[in-house]
Amino acid sequence: MSIVRKIKRAVRGEVNAKTAALEVLRRSGAAMARRRERARLRKYKEQAARLRTPFAGMRPDELLVHFRNRSQPFFLPGFSSQRVSGNSQRLMFPRETDRLISTAEQIISEHAWPIMGLGNQSFGHPIDWHRDPLSGAKWPLDYHADIQPIRGDGSDVRVLWELNRLPHFITLARAYAVTGDERLTTEFLQQLSSWRSQNPYGYGANWNCAMEVALRAINLLGAFEVFRHSALLDQQTLSTLLASFDEHGMFIRQNLEFSYIGTSNHYLSDVVGLVWLGIMLPELAAAETWRGFGLREMLREMDKQVLADGADFEASTGYHRFVLELFLYTFILAQANAIEIEERYWDKLRGMLNYVRAYLRADGRAPLIGDSDSGQVFPVRAREANDQAYVLALGAVLFKNASLIPAGLAIPEEVLWIFGEPGVGEYQELRSIETSASSAGFPEGGIYVLRAGDLYLSFNASDAGIGGRGSHGHNDALSLEVSACGVAFIVDPGTCVYTADLKERHLFRSTVYHSTVEIDGMEQNTTDEELPFVIGNEARPRVLVWETGAEFDRVSAEHYGYRRLPHAVRHRRTVTFKKRERWWLVEDEFLGEGNHDFRLTVHFDMGLDVNIVKDYVVRASETISGARLLVMAEPVHKPELIANFISRNYASKSPSVSACWAFKGSVPCKVRWVILPVCPNEHEEERIQEVQSSVR
Repeated sequence: MSIVRKIKRAVRGEVNAKTAALEVLRRSGAAMARRRERARLRKYKEQAARLRTPFAGMRPDELLVHFRNRSQPFFLPGFSSQRVSGNSQRLMFPRETDRLISTAEQIISEHAWPIMGLGNQSFGHPIDWHRDPLSGAKWPLDYHADIQPIRGDGSDVRVLWELNRLPHFITLARAYAVTGDERLTTEFLQQLSSWRSQNPYGYGANWNCAMEVALRAINLLGAFEVFRHSALLDQQTLSTLLASFDEHGMFIRQNLEFSYIGTSNHYLSDVVGLVWLGIMLPELAAAETWRGFGLREMLREMDKQVLADGADFEASTGYHRFVLELFLYTFILAQANAIEIEERYWDKLRGMLNYVRAYLRADGRAPLIGDSDSGQVFPVRAREANDQAYVLALGAVLFKNASLIPAGLAIPEEVLWIFGEPGVGEYQELRSIETSASSAGFPEGGIYVLRAGDLYLSFNASDAGIGGRGSHGHNDALSLEVSACGVAFIVDPGTCVYTADLKERHLFRSTVYHSTVEIDGMEQNTTDEELPFVIGNEARPRVLVWETGAEFDRVSAEHYGYRRLPHAVRHRRTVTFKKRERWWLVEDEFLGEGNHDFRLTVHFDMGLDVNIVKDYVVRASETISGARLLVMAEPVHKPELIANFISRNYASKSPSVSACWAFKGSVPCKVRWVILPVCPNEHEEERIQEVQSSVR
């Protein structure tokens, strides 16, 4: 594809002529640099790390002693005091420690460990680092820029990349800190050697994306911090590790995912990887340059990517967690090494944490708005995509802010390993201060939360993200999530996969797969099944009303995605939360002209018993607790139940049920419906009668 055609495809949203011209020049320069790199790589052979003076003059044995005994730079405090953390892990988290050791044993004996939503996977003896764990397909060892991520054979490069980020090395390192078992060191070193032999510099899918190289470098740094103290780390292995770190930094710097049109979590990951390498390996000749460039660019990206209300600009709570981790861990690393960061950036980090605290449900889980690929930056332990409370625990310790801690959140293992024992003590003290979340609106991020006690509704008025050029947004304008009585009832179905199945990818981001209204079978924003990371921004939701008080909350917004119909329609949705009566009224107005087909859909979480009662009431029940949620549209519209799927983790899906109210009507028209929670100690009939009399 020509550079001009690529530019045209990339330009979505408002881009001025100067920016477009700069991007054309940048891409032309990048193409020339690739040609030079391709020629150079044909002759490239593994070389020793480029060390700065005086380390370049050290004998191998002297260099080994230096790295074993160095006290600076400082890594994340819990990893730096690994023996103390290992002992505390056993005492504080006995069950989790048993699982940690069991997983590490399985890595050694079976080369098997959990990955994304696929559960435990065996990667073979020896491990084939180019075999896609999802499909079993083999990825070629071509020049990195020639790799085509979308192959149409059921493979998914994102799953391959997850394997090659090497997050399981953190598992081996933590287990070593707990047990001191040198078999874990041996396994780490053997796998690292295997990886390097199968992944020559610049070739294959595992060098295709600088972001992946950066995240792999971060995990390698974490493992190195622990295993550098082992007697099994010899001169040759140290030399290999340093050469690998140098290659990772060199590759990132030469293959930055920058664009004048727009950057995203990819470029941010690139520069954060350079920051970590630059801070933690000052012995490398390029370290100071990487560190200075990386810090400068990271903060510039924070200005661009973090909106004024704290939301990440990609219209995705999954990527908000990921970007928050990039900043959070890097700020902690910088603080540990006395690197100053302006206060306004610390304020932005606070805002990102406050945003998570606001949208987290009462059960401690997050709504999966937009894409989520289950990505984590430095996985002390693997977390499901909607598990985000642990970052709040870290934020609470960092800022000494008890209001960030959700009620009942036990101390996560991350607090110990990121902050060490002092952080554990601070968390326990903060946790004793009781706080609660209240209703909140985020006009920049487009998320509004109407809540009281254990009742929660999130309302989505976000656009496609990245200034209208979103790649991770969904067709979810004016959609809802609802939890009550400790149970998630109405949820966003998630993401499932990216490139393994383009039909599934398209379905999970479609309008009909969200709890909103589809008109005449049209998507809210334009999408193309063949372009899985391109979405239009025609809907452009606009909030008309936001008010919150002791008696009620109300949010009203409309979107314009259906102006493309032959007879244009505006969809306006108003949600009123009756706090004392404990229910929500939803009013859908359709403004415009013509006759249309409407599909109002509500997606229920997996594991619920969903049925229709009294012909027009949909009841979702959680059988263990007895909690129920009733959804009642006006009696003129009868619902039907449809089998669907929920994807809580990338590359997985589970059966669920959706309720759909399909009807024809002339515009303008209006539909009202009620969301009524019935907790175990309440009588359903009485609750229905209360609401019916109130609505009349």
